[in-house]
Amino acid sequence: MQFIPANIRGPLFMIVSTGSYLVNDTMMKLATAGLPPYEVLLLRGAAATLWGMPLLLMLGYGRQIPLLFERKVLRRNLFELSAILCYVVALANMQIADSTALGQITPLIVLVGSSILFGEKIGAARMALIGLGFVGALMVAQPTMQGISVYALLALGNAALAAARDLAGRKVAAEVPGMIVAISAVVVVLIGSGIAHLVSEEWVMPEGRHLLLIAGAGLFLIFGHFFIFMAYRVGPTSAVAPFYYCFTVWAVISGLLVFGQFPNALAVCGILLVIGSGLAIVSLDERRRRLTVVA
Repeated sequence: MQFIPANIRGPLFMIVSTGSYLVNDTMMKLATAGLPPYEVLLLRGAAATLWGMPLLLMLGYGRQIPLLFERKVLRRNLFELSAILCYVVALANMQIADSTALGQITPLIVLVGSSILFGEKIGAARMALIGLGFVGALMVAQPTMQGISVYALLALGNAALAAARDLAGRKVAAEVPGMIVAISAVVVVLIGSGIAHLVSEEWVMPEGRHLLLIAGAGLFLIFGHFFIFMAYRVGPTSAVAPFYYCFTVWAVISGLLVFGQFPNALAVCGILLVIGSGLAIVSLDERRRRLTVVA
């Protein structure tokens, strides 16, 4: 990855991560037709594990498999488990625009948390651009917000727990490979969703199309976990977190290509605002880097 300029690695990894997660979510949404949500999570976890374990061995990480349950890795991925258990229930009972919009507070929580916990300086210009990205994300999601319910609180819980996951990921030692962290997240969610399924759902026999969709979702899930972890590892939080808003851009693309939903004028303006604010943040970071080099 050394051929990628250092100042764009973090943002680029976040863009790839959100795209991977969105492909996973699209396949999950198609698979949940006729299957209970926690059962789908369980099957996706099994598929991702079947993809991931051979991948770890191929990458030469066989001797580092015990790190899957290293304390800081496990703490990060327990936040991931809690977030996804909240999210899947909220998604099943809310309009997707509402759950997506509530999820957009994650980067803001991450930025505030990194400022408090790690002393990162954000700056007025970057905060303004982050605010524009947030507005753009809401313009894309266009939530209805028809009353606050327990499901809306679960969606907010998902956003807060996802932010805690990303902040906890900053504490993982540099010698722990990103792919180890990604597969650990898969295994932890597999175990947790299996328990949730046994406690609250009855098994429904999946059809062949369900299994194909879940297998694909499992593969893209691994890349989503890997790249979001690596994004925060290689780039400063203030430069990386705003690109989480690209999730809404990928959602519009998925809606257009998979569900035949064409974005309206407000959504198009929101996409341009998200992209523009992201590019401005990268440009701002590059200018500061050059000034630092000159100084």
